[in-house]
Amino acid sequence: MKVAVVGAGAIGAYVGAALDRAGADVHLIARGPHLAAMREHGVRVLSPRGDFTARVHATDRPEDIGPVDYVFLGLKANSYAACGPLVTPLLKDSTAVIAAQNGIPWWYFHGHGGPYDGRRVESVDPGGSVSAVLPPERAIGCVVYAATELEGPGVVRHLEGTRFSIGEPDRSISPRCLEFSDAMRTGGLKCPVEAELREDIWIKLLGNISFNPISALTRATMREMCLHRSTREVIELMMSEALRVAEALGCRPDISVERRLAGAERVGDHRTSTLQDLEKGKPLELDVLLAAVVELAAISDVAVPTLRTVDAISDLLARGVTAAA
Repeated sequence: MKVAVVGAGAIGAYVGAALDRAGADVHLIARGPHLAAMREHGVRVLSPRGDFTARVHATDRPEDIGPVDYVFLGLKANSYAACGPLVTPLLKDSTAVIAAQNGIPWWYFHGHGGPYDGRRVESVDPGGSVSAVLPPERAIGCVVYAATELEGPGVVRHLEGTRFSIGEPDRSISPRCLEFSDAMRTGGLKCPVEAELREDIWIKLLGNISFNPISALTRATMREMCLHRSTREVIELMMSEALRVAEALGCRPDISVERRLAGAERVGDHRTSTLQDLEKGKPLELDVLLAAVVELAAISDVAVPTLRTVDAISDLLARGVTAAA
């Protein structure tokens, strides 16, 4: 099995290292000092489950890799429309693209069935720009429950969690999902194949849709947001509105707002990825987390006043960051 990881940052390099341990032919695409370190020393994984080093081929030239069986996308979703030069040289007719993204994916209505089947979500696929690069029929969804960070060039610190849930947009349990899942499990990760992956998407999204923009607006940690009464009430409203949108689209995630908040409070003084991006002056990945759900609320005729308000304010913030970048 030949796999290319496009965007081999903290998550991508961690997955690539695990697949290498499983015996897969793995190629990492990265740049800068991180690429140089991986070329010289491999990927060093530091984990409570045991440290290890994977000597994996790393490059910034996908054309040197050629067609692969699986492309694992470790890029931010707001980079997908521009990733054609990195992905196209890796594709053959049967290549699957596994997108490890937060929020609503560009393929959400592909194979969905019902009145919205095949509909494009403009917030995440404006004008079909992402679908043109990553055709939805190639897509395998992936919801990441692992936390990692780059401790230094070529060094991945695994903090917690090893679960990468995957699934086909049409809900089938496909041979390609089973093959990839088996390799991930052999490499030491959890990788269940879920028929109803959209439920996992919404469960994780409940936290991302609320904590991520609020943290960027307030500079607060997870614990601080949970313990501040008024902010917690806003987050509860945002989560409740998001659940109503999911249900209107026929998805019933098995999670309550109270349980989601309790889990977030246990995380402690963690800064969300959006807050970290803001502090580094990077573009904020809010379209797939928040704007997309506001769009889905409009097409399903669900009132989401709190989500609309936070979306409007955080969009102004995001535009300022993009302009300054």
